[in-house]
Amino acid sequence: MALVVRLREFFLPKCKGDKLAKIEFRGVAHTSRLMTDSGDLQTLDQLFEWPIGRPIEPDETVSVALVLHSRLLPDRSIGHYIVPLQKVVKEGKLSLRDSLLDNNAKTLPATISLEMRYTVPGTDDSIDGWSPDEGMDEERLLVDIQQNIANLEKTLTSNERRASWSHEQASTSRTIDKSPAPGRKRSALRSMRSLIRLGKQRPPRDVSSEDEERALLQGGRSGLDGIGTPVGEQASSRAGSQSSLESDNDSLLDANSLDVTKKRLRASHHQRTPSNLLKSQDFQLCITIIEARQLAGLNMDPVVCVQVGDQKKYTSVKESTNCPYYNEYFVFDFHMPPMMLFDKIITLSVLQSRNILRHNKMLGSFKLDVATVWSQPDHQFYHKWALLSDPDDFAGGPKGYLKCDISVIGKGDSVKVPPKSEKDEDDIEANLLLPEGVPVERQRARFIVRVYRADGLPKMNSSIMANVKRAFTGEVKDLVDPYVQVSFAGLTGKTSVKKNCYAPVWNEQIVFSEMFPPLCQRIKIQLRDNDQVNNTIIGTHFIDLKTISNDGEKGFLPTFGPAFIHLYGSTRDYSLLDEHASLNSGLGEGVSYRARLLVAIRTEITDNIDIAPSGVEVEPSYPITESNYGKNEEYFLFGSIMDATMIDKKLGDKPLFFELSIGNAGNSLDGHNSSSQEIDEEEGDDYLDNVSAESACWQSTTPPVKPMTHDRLYHFLPYWDDKPCMYVRSVWPDYRRRMYNSNLIMRIIEKLEEGLLESHLQIEADSPNMEKTLKQTLDDLAFGCGKYLSISRCYLQGTAAGKTKLDRERMKLCVREIEHIASLARNLKALVAKHTIKERYKTAQSYLQRLRYLAEDPQHALPDIFLWLVSGGKRVAYQRLQAKDLIFSVVGEESGKDCGKVQTLLLKVKTLPGKRGIGVSGWVIQAKLRIYLWLGLTKHKKNFVSGLPAGYEVSQEIKSAERPRALPPSVIHFTEKHYFQLRAHMYQARSLIGSDASGLSDPYAQVVAGEWCKTTQVVDETLSPTWDELLVFPELMVCGLGEEIKKEPPNIVIEIFDQDKVGKSEFIGRAMAKPHVKLLSEPYEPPKFPPKLEWFDINRGVDHAGELLAMFEMLEVRRPDFRPRKKGRQNEVDPGQLEFELPALPSPKDCLIPITQDTGPILPVPPDIRPTLSKYRIEVLFWGLRDVKRVHLLTVDKPRVDIECAGHILHSSVITNARKNPNFSTPVKFIDLELPEQELYCPPLTVRVVDCRSFGRYTLVGTHMINSIHRYLFNPVTKKQREVEERKKSQQLQPNHTAADPWANSISTSNYIILDTDETDVQLRKLANSGPGTLQSKREKTESNRKRKMSMGHAADDDEDSKDWWTKYFASVEAMIEETKKAKNEEQDRENQQNGACGQMAEGSSGGHEEKKKIKLGFKSAGNAAKIANKWSPKAAKHLKPKTALLKIFPSELEAQPEFNAFKEWLQTFDLLRGKKTGEETEDDSRVVGKFKGNIKVYKWPLPKDIDDHTIMGFDPQYGFFQGLPSSDPIHVLVRVYVVKGTDLHPMDLNGKADPYVVLQLGSKRISDKEHYISKQLNPVFGRCFEFEATFPQDSLLTVQVWDWDLVGSDDLIGETRIDLENRFYTRHRATCGLPSKYEEYGYNAWRDPMKPTQILAKLCKEGKLEPPSYFNGKVKVGNKTFGLNNDDVALTRGGKMLEEYLALAVLKRWDEFPRIGCKLVPEHVETRPLYNAEKPGIEQGKLELWVDMFPMDMPLPGPPLDIAPRKPKSYELRIVIWNTDEVVLEDDAFFTGEKMSDIYVKGWLKGPEDCQYTDIHYRSLTGEGNFNWRFIFPFDYLVAEEKIVISRKESLFSWDETESKIPARLELQVWDADHFSADDFLGAITLDLNRFPRGAKSSKLCTLDMLKTDGSVPMVNIFKQKRLKGWWPFYIKKENEEMELTGKVEAEIHLLTHEEAEKNPAGMGRNEPDPLDKPNRPDASFMWFLNPFKSIRYIVWHNYKWTIIKGLIFTALAIMLLLFFYSVPGYSVKKLLGA
Repeated sequence: MALVVRLREFFLPKCKGDKLAKIEFRGVAHTSRLMTDSGDLQTLDQLFEWPIGRPIEPDETVSVALVLHSRLLPDRSIGHYIVPLQKVVKEGKLSLRDSLLDNNAKTLPATISLEMRYTVPGTDDSIDGWSPDEGMDEERLLVDIQQNIANLEKTLTSNERRASWSHEQASTSRTIDKSPAPGRKRSALRSMRSLIRLGKQRPPRDVSSEDEERALLQGGRSGLDGIGTPVGEQASSRAGSQSSLESDNDSLLDANSLDVTKKRLRASHHQRTPSNLLKSQDFQLCITIIEARQLAGLNMDPVVCVQVGDQKKYTSVKESTNCPYYNEYFVFDFHMPPMMLFDKIITLSVLQSRNILRHNKMLGSFKLDVATVWSQPDHQFYHKWALLSDPDDFAGGPKGYLKCDISVIGKGDSVKVPPKSEKDEDDIEANLLLPEGVPVERQRARFIVRVYRADGLPKMNSSIMANVKRAFTGEVKDLVDPYVQVSFAGLTGKTSVKKNCYAPVWNEQIVFSEMFPPLCQRIKIQLRDNDQVNNTIIGTHFIDLKTISNDGEKGFLPTFGPAFIHLYGSTRDYSLLDEHASLNSGLGEGVSYRARLLVAIRTEITDNIDIAPSGVEVEPSYPITESNYGKNEEYFLFGSIMDATMIDKKLGDKPLFFELSIGNAGNSLDGHNSSSQEIDEEEGDDYLDNVSAESACWQSTTPPVKPMTHDRLYHFLPYWDDKPCMYVRSVWPDYRRRMYNSNLIMRIIEKLEEGLLESHLQIEADSPNMEKTLKQTLDDLAFGCGKYLSISRCYLQGTAAGKTKLDRERMKLCVREIEHIASLARNLKALVAKHTIKERYKTAQSYLQRLRYLAEDPQHALPDIFLWLVSGGKRVAYQRLQAKDLIFSVVGEESGKDCGKVQTLLLKVKTLPGKRGIGVSGWVIQAKLRIYLWLGLTKHKKNFVSGLPAGYEVSQEIKSAERPRALPPSVIHFTEKHYFQLRAHMYQARSLIGSDASGLSDPYAQVVAGEWCKTTQVVDETLSPTWDELLVFPELMVCGLGEEIKKEPPNIVIEIFDQDKVGKSEFIGRAMAKPHVKLLSEPYEPPKFPPKLEWFDINRGVDHAGELLAMFEMLEVRRPDFRPRKKGRQNEVDPGQLEFELPALPSPKDCLIPITQDTGPILPVPPDIRPTLSKYRIEVLFWGLRDVKRVHLLTVDKPRVDIECAGHILHSSVITNARKNPNFSTPVKFIDLELPEQELYCPPLTVRVVDCRSFGRYTLVGTHMINSIHRYLFNPVTKKQREVEERKKSQQLQPNHTAADPWANSISTSNYIILDTDETDVQLRKLANSGPGTLQSKREKTESNRKRKMSMGHAADDDEDSKDWWTKYFASVEAMIEETKKAKNEEQDRENQQNGACGQMAEGSSGGHEEKKKIKLGFKSAGNAAKIANKWSPKAAKHLKPKTALLKIFPSELEAQPEFNAFKEWLQTFDLLRGKKTGEETEDDSRVVGKFKGNIKVYKWPLPKDIDDHTIMGFDPQYGFFQGLPSSDPIHVLVRVYVVKGTDLHPMDLNGKADPYVVLQLGSKRISDKEHYISKQLNPVFGRCFEFEATFPQDSLLTVQVWDWDLVGSDDLIGETRIDLENRFYTRHRATCGLPSKYEEYGYNAWRDPMKPTQILAKLCKEGKLEPPSYFNGKVKVGNKTFGLNNDDVALTRGGKMLEEYLALAVLKRWDEFPRIGCKLVPEHVETRPLYNAEKPGIEQGKLELWVDMFPMDMPLPGPPLDIAPRKPKSYELRIVIWNTDEVVLEDDAFFTGEKMSDIYVKGWLKGPEDCQYTDIHYRSLTGEGNFNWRFIFPFDYLVAEEKIVISRKESLFSWDETESKIPARLELQVWDADHFSADDFLGAITLDLNRFPRGAKSSKLCTLDMLKTDGSVPMVNIFKQKRLKGWWPFYIKKENEEMELTGKVEAEIHLLTHEEAEKNPAGMGRNEPDPLDKPNRPDASFMWFLNPFKSIRYIVWHNYKWTIIKGLIFTALAIMLLLFFYSVPGYSVKKLLGA
């Protein structure tokens, strides 16, 4: 539906000025074009269209406003008009003329004229869903009956009718006799209609009649739904694909013929093609486990397990620590497709090591997939902290952190690892191992994958018993037992198995518990068949979470469906050994529809602590009502084949037919399975019932036809005027909006791509129109985005019924993003300027990536369409098309790009994934079709012929096309035909693939046009054939109107073959071309005719196979006596018989080959089409040949080089003896020849090397092709051009003159230059720049003071005597780190500036320049100058320490640095190739048989007289380009190779280590350093120098290898690197010996070149023909420039010869600033070279740091080589005195008393727990106080520069030798509670980094946890500087919430002594002699109770129970007294009584 408004005109009397009309409907506004002032009547005549999602209501309105437009002032309203739409809704159209109204609704004397039209799709169908069965009158019914009966009669009488007709008719009659389904009534009329429809129906061949009956009665649907989304643009960064749809360059033909450059640029947009994603490749996954911190738990023995997929590797176990340091490197090698690799899960687990009987306990783990690593910059995480969590206890929080490096290396990837620096502070929170955009705190989530049902499954079981049972009993079971398997984040869940079911229903959900956002991006869903032996895969689909979620502010959680997923794979016919079964795993392009699966995905974020641990659960789920998410609609797919040509001759014997299918609908061979389900009862509307009952009706195949041939090269099908048609009706859910949305965005992308390509070409060519083109491109982008928004918003406003949540969210996302891109494009357009156009172009390209991300919908809409060629009942070749490219929409922009268009398809055979097709399987096509395709709803069927080429006969079927139930035509008959003469102007080809053993080819071309094929002559032994041939095709019939043919002519196919003497010709490649069409009515005259030659790309499979220069023109002719062609006979037409006079053909060539009747005379390309020629000179430098291999088992002794161009050959001299001297005696030769003026047409250059053997024989050694001479073309600059350039430059520099830096670029502006020779001058400039105007903030000052204090210790130690080469190296490493940081910051600032507003940028920059100017001049003020004078006075200079000299550390090879131009400024290296190119990279690499060294220059001759240019060496090119070159005679050279160290070498031993040593080879000399191998080390420090005496050119290639030493067996090569020493020796950049940064005669930085700086400068001046430099008064004059030192320079104080050397060195550093002769000279350096191994080509095996010095032997020899031996660690002794502890937590309860107490002792270690020392025990500490006076002594070896302790020890009892390891210098102190009958209790610990730890507190009260802060607020000390320190430090433990808890304090004294000092002042351990410590003054209560019983009684019993004991004694005494009293009283009383 759409509303169209046409604004015709406005009548505006007395209203001057430009006007605009604004028209609005439903909130969507359009603006008219600008109406310029042209009188009272303003004619506009412009259309405006609104696509409508819901019907128009009668009360809605359209408003029109007319405004007066001004560029400077805001728009002013003239009047408005409101149109009610009541009449439009009723009648469908409206036309009116009325007066405008003003703002007060008063009538104006101005009128408006407009028309409206309201179009509803399928006007015969009403909006509310019209049913075709209701309202059909009898007249229409009769017309349908007559038409269908006619079709039946025509079909019955046809010769091509199939033999199965009688069977089909019988089954049809049986079907009609059956009673209808229960509850459904059919009228007689409807039954009659069904009968007529079934007459046209073709049921599937393999379905029985019973199946047909069941299908028809039940209304079963045989079609399945879905669309395979192809690999999107996201696949360059990762391999996630929706259905792994592979694209082939040959398969789908682009309608637009772009030139080679455009095609290459388009190809460069995609980093990795889908075929590369499916091809097995070599990968390395490198993981370095550095250290762990804050592990949850106390005293533990942690080990790290690194798992990738199923491979596991472990680090060593670190004992008794929760912050272990490992620094262990692991490498995992893979050979597999990237798609499979990217799904592998990396798991880093930290385990508590236990004994053999118990498993290791998991402490924490971290998971991510390889794809996440691959998507990072440089495919790596560097020095990042992985947050460890317990998968079974997510609520427990972080369990620690693991610092690691993870990188993925593919072939050709360079490892860009920043230099490691331990001095950087480890900020864990800022460096977490998380991709950009992922929050630090992740939550727990449940990912719920719901699986509802599947249908349309293929047979997966050919059980013999099942077939036998079926034969005897008739019992039929579905031969498949399906279940669904879902994999995510390393976990896998499965549904239940549904036995014997083609349409299983599960209604189950698989729940994954994982962190959110997850670091694993893809969910793999597989439909599988359960089998007793082996479960087989039916189909696989991947869902990328990035495509179903959005992390923006208005983003959404991962959600999907409920939606159908369509699965593709191998063909549906089951075979036990299916060779294409891997296609079902998602690897490769599926060649057949397999099934569809209804799934939904939901994500739930949960904070529930009781959630189940990480794992998978399978639960039942509620079924859904599918109609709620998409109403079923009937789709109509129509195809008509215009012609079928290029059919392989193997298929010429049997009849062929084509089959068109969508899903299973249309699949006539193996698509139909009997158990497809009915439509739900809920969808029981009558219309859909009919649709479903008849959805099996299709005519999906063409009649079988036997192919014909004219030339026996290719066959064709004789369709002539009658084009066969196919159609398929099928029912699918209506998800067209997904396809429409993708198509709208794709239109924007295509337009933007085209504009950016055009802009790129203009920017490269520096065209004056480049700004205009880019602005227009951005304008078009904004307009396209606006159009998209106007269409999409209509649907956003409509109801959301039938859409999933993802549909709604994606639509909102697309609208937001495209709205944002539109505004960005408008803003960027305003910023486009000439000087910033490249940056703006890059920004525009980023918009393209954002749009591509939006284009692909993750939810399928319709299945892909398959077109198969069937021969002999077997599927032979196919093409797969996306439904979105063919879908029809009433809104034109929403239609697919190929909908209703004739397209060319090349049918291909089934190929296995990852295998490059060889021969027929991949390169040779089976057929070429021109086919018309249309797909849409049945109610839109009337449009299915709208795009057909005009000129066909309108049959009754076509007339009734608008009726949904009417049958389409089976044949379209064309009455309009045109005849053409095709002229193929085949000029030449270049850079073809070598197909012979020699590396060359014998190419010829086959041109295929329609059913005709012609062949050029064969050109022998070349890869750049020039055919210069005109092939004439006299008669070419094309159906359609002339204008349409001119607009869309048929494609011409050109195939290039290599003719072999034995066997058939070998295919080289194929090109496509569009001919230029000339109709009868057009004259053949300029400018259109004759057309120019064009370059066409030649492709072989996915490989680029060359380029073709040709032109094709189709000239229309009349045929008065047309006779129908007879089968098999070729009708040649004499050109003289043609009525219309064609351009005359050129006269035939004089040909030595006899002309046969078949070939006819050979015609050349006419002169007016050939390129115009000019005289050129090709000058060649023949230097020499290197590394030439044997040819035919014989060495190449007398080689010669031939340079061929355009048939002319330039021969070099013959090398008389290649072994003694492989250089040419006559190095420079030239040849004059004529070449095309246009560089585009220039022929290629061929470098051919032949061996001159005895008896005049020549053997081809190898060839090298130079396709474009652009690189070697020399266009000299004349004086006029130079003046114009200088004038432009001066104009550009004028505005910025004040801002120029007076210290830089001074050579060009002044004749007197001040040089910087030392860092002192740099410091002076920094002071000058700081000036009085710049004030530092207080914080900056304190920070600088703190840093200065920290670095004072370093400065104190750096005495000149103690410095060595390693001092310079480590200082340079730190400088390099600072440089990279600075470069990063500058890049970020630049990006921020580019993104900022233009005006702000301008203001900021101008202000900045003025400020700089003030600052630079500020130091001249009196006060500041006085300060500087004081600071730099001679007295102050005495205290100034000179800085360490630096060298340059290159992170890659020296020749890879851009400033050195690969050392090929005058000497190029050309690889010589021999042998056949196969497409396999390993085989193609072995084709190199040698190298040719030389150079080529091509220039117009004669050169202009007023030339103002120079050659590379700085000479006049009039006398030859290669002047001033060194002699090519052999020269003896002393070569010194300094090998510094290796980095990240590939492990070669089982223990994950290697024992590396170095081997060097130069020519025949070989040096092995095996005896100095380094044991068990992947980062060895070699520090070795090797010397060779070499002779150039024989010994020019240096090979440095690193081998792994093995005790048993042969040693293994780790990797090697090769260096071309000859290019380095002869380069102008002087790479023989690098220039140091300072000149010094002795010390660590002594000058090592035998030539002093003054001699080097004098030599360079002599070579450049300058006067020698002259030195006077501290100045030097070079040429016309004078250089002097700054007055404050320290070098002035040295004077004499030293001053001259300083001056000369400073000039050499700036040598590149000299015009004509200047270039950058190589500084003193260390280069980092990657190591490669031939067994793993292209993958780095580590890096090697080295440099090479070369000294000619005929010069004075240099001094002894530098000593770069690794530094020996310095021996130290660390003495720790533990004096006291305080406030230690009390852990135990007293035995008798129950008091809190602890038996305290302290232990500590430096190297590791095995080096542990203990104090004695302070028993019964009741207050936490402990007294020890105990001394620990730790001897250790220490590397000061690396700040590491070096430990050498045997790793195990069986180790052959000691292994050296380096660990950080960390002192570990722990406090424990001693227990006698159980394990001791850990109380607390502290770790002190000896290089940086907090200063101890002066007393126990001042000792707090604040001392451990790392924010810079606590003063830090370095024990290596402080030497002795005493104080209090806190003990702590970490609680579960990561907070620190104080558990005690320790008073200790730390004393560091060197080994010598320790020997002079010995001390005993503990309290032993010598220098014993006093015994601690412990309280009397400190003792062991069972060893001291009396003390125990005194201090435990008596002390605590004293009064109780006294009371007890008194009570006892009293009791005894009473007892005695009562005992003695009776006796005493008796005695008294008796008186005794």
